[in-house]
Amino acid sequence: MYLSSPPSQNAQDRESAPKIRASKGNRKLVMVTAYDVAMARLVDEAGVDIVLVGDSLGMVFQGGQNTLGVTVDDVCYHGRAVARGLARAHLVGDMPFMSYQVSPEQAVASAGRLIKEGAFEAVKVEGGEPFAEHVRRIVLSGIPVMGHVGLMPQSVHALGGFRVQGKTEAQAEAILRDAKAIEEAGAYSIVLEAIPTALAQKVTNAVSIPTIGIGAGASCDGQVLVLNDLLGLGRGHVPSFAKAYAKVGDTIVEAVDAYAREVRSGVFPPARSPKLVK
Repeated sequence: MYLSSPPSQNAQDRESAPKIRASKGNRKLVMVTAYDVAMARLVDEAGVDIVLVGDSLGMVFQGGQNTLGVTVDDVCYHGRAVARGLARAHLVGDMPFMSYQVSPEQAVASAGRLIKEGAFEAVKVEGGEPFAEHVRRIVLSGIPVMGHVGLMPQSVHALGGFRVQGKTEAQAEAILRDAKAIEEAGAYSIVLEAIPTALAQKVTNAVSIPTIGIGAGASCDGQVLVLNDLLGLGRGHVPSFAKAYAKVGDTIVEAVDAYAREVRSGVFPPARSPKLVK
């Protein structure tokens, strides 16, 4: 049984895993993160192709030092909010740390929760060859999987920090094997994070699915940025590969400061009685 889409949506216009997979060589994919309905509506209106509720929420939304504390419940909560704001973009949810690493069975169960409870249309899984079977089992269950190789934030302690990966020949070959393994397992796209541009191009040419870069150069089939970095919302460290297209953080501070000054001086609210909207 097929339910009709909400009035604001046209199912034919919506992005989907098959459309994204078929985009390779035809168009560049635009992907951003979002964590609430307000931002979701705005980025959807702007025409992005993919919205990711990333485990980056642990850092930019919850204020943590890394992504390791994020839970499936956290991702589902934000996913439901973001889904309500999207009419066109494809919605992907991150599989949090230790929600899939234990076994393929655990991976399928966690992915199922993200789809059922988080309103996601696909899940993203960090890891290469060691997790190919996990990806395969999720895909066989009917859930699209976006891969993620290179710098994997969930392995930050093992990697010794947020460092560029694939600098040595051995590391580069391992990343290429990881990407191919995830493709063969059935992933429809793959994120390449913080790897040299030449390696990203090599991986992009070696796989038949779209690559989405973050700190991996311009040769990828698409790009993703954390929305807070893109908008200039943060006050802390910004990755060198990120670009702030606005200074929304400054605008917010200025607006709230103006409001505070008017309250303290008695200018706001105005003396006249407000008209109630009926």
